[in-house]
Amino acid sequence: MNKGQIAVAGVALVAGVGAFIMMNRQGPAPQLPAVIAPVLATTDQVLVAKRDLTYGQSMNDPDFGWIEWPKSNIPKGVIVKSASPNAVEELRGSFVRAPITNGEPVRRERLVKGASPNMMSTLLSSGKRAVAIDVSANTTAGGFILPNDRVDIIRFYKDAELTKDRGAEVLVSELVVTNVRVLAVGQTVETKNGEAVVTGGTATLELDPHQAELVLLAQRTGTLAMELRPLVDAHPKDDAPQISDLNDGAMNIVRFGVTTSLRPR
Repeated sequence: MNKGQIAVAGVALVAGVGAFIMMNRQGPAPQLPAVIAPVLATTDQVLVAKRDLTYGQSMNDPDFGWIEWPKSNIPKGVIVKSASPNAVEELRGSFVRAPITNGEPVRRERLVKGASPNMMSTLLSSGKRAVAIDVSANTTAGGFILPNDRVDIIRFYKDAELTKDRGAEVLVSELVVTNVRVLAVGQTVETKNGEAVVTGGTATLELDPHQAELVLLAQRTGTLAMELRPLVDAHPKDDAPQISDLNDGAMNIVRFGVTTSLRPR
């Protein structure tokens, strides 16, 4: 080996040793942080009944609560916490309109809160009954009686015995109930020759059980009419006569257009 080759080899050796020393001084190569894929939630919380809930029951906090539920298996239409975080507060005090079993997810359509025109039972006062009677414009103060108005109910009927005795038709009227609330007024529609025709109407009244019996019986035995009461008379006064005092058997008899009032002795 000549001197030139020896010199080149020496330079290469020195360069290699220098590079090795420099790498050891810099320390180990930096480690890149590991990339961790985000963990997606696989469950949500579903509102369920904590016990069997029956029709008409009021919903309170012990009756329902949240439980974990797999997202892939959540039934359609149930209440989930991610969409309705305040559902417990919103539904507190609601009434059950369709039974819900223990552990069953709660659905809004099975509950009702407050008075709803679509559910007549929510409009009734405690202890009252809803009774519908057949009416027309002539028997509803010209059609001006509206829901929440107060009315008296009058029955008109033909007295067979008086008609026979007097030889002419005798119509009789009597007061059935007084100062009752109208819950709803609607039309009866029938299809004739392919067209919708209004054939009558109904009025739904709020009555106590005894009043309900009187009105249902009166409707089977005559024609009913409603008398609209003034708004100022909506609430009866303490000294106002009761229905038992008013309906004491008095009858108004109409004969040849003349009205006569009869009372039993």
